Amino acid sequence: MNYDEVIFGRRSIRGYKPDPVPRELIEEILTLAMRAPSSMNTQPWNFYVITGEPLDRIRRGNTERMLAGVPQSREFRTGSAFEGKHRERQVEVAKQLFGAMGIARDDAEKRQDWVLRGFRQFDAPVCVIITYDKVLDGSDDTPFDCGAVATALVNAAWSRGLGTVINSQGIMQSPVVREHAGIADDQVIMKSIALGWPDMDFPSNSVVPPRKSVEEAATFVGFD
Repeated sequence: MNYDEVIFGRRSIRGYKPDPVPRELIEEILTLAMRAPSSMNTQPWNFYVITGEPLDRIRRGNTERMLAGVPQSREFRTGSAFEGKHRERQVEVAKQLFGAMGIARDDAEKRQDWVLRGFRQFDAPVCVIITYDKVLDGSDDTPFDCGAVATALVNAAWSRGLGTVINSQGIMQSPVVREHAGIADDQVIMKSIALGWPDMDFPSNSVVPPRKSVEEAATFVGFD
């Protein structure tokens, strides 16, 4: 794929084939991703790449604790609830996903099952946890840089035929993630990325939310 095909073709994948992903391919993707820019070349990111039984233990721990009512313990700030146009976009993509999956508004059981899929990292065969060095905590540059490497990672994966979805539900119970992924105490858990071979027969994988236009997003100054 050329660059435009990757950018315009990629979408968030929430249904995966069970086939394993070779470690060598993941290393190739990470090598590409780490070409992302970072503030003053700090390269604050680290990756914990998890599969197999350790990933299954994280999934079980996440879902069990959430169902038991244990408060979420994500290690990054989430801010206040979305309002206005941001809330409208959030609702619109939810409508698209529920529509594709055939989940009715009043179907509490299917809605809960969908939420639990998120806690299980959508049953992908691989989960990549992005962390950053705790010594840099408090700098806005650091999470910005981690966002850059996450974007580079999902695009590199797509260019190699793999799907991803950047996912916060999978790290809501950070003690579970730390325990089973062996995450060092000097790291802050930033995001998780589900990764695997896309199952394009899975209904939600057809969803591609609309994007803002350049006219909406950009202000040009000094151009004729």
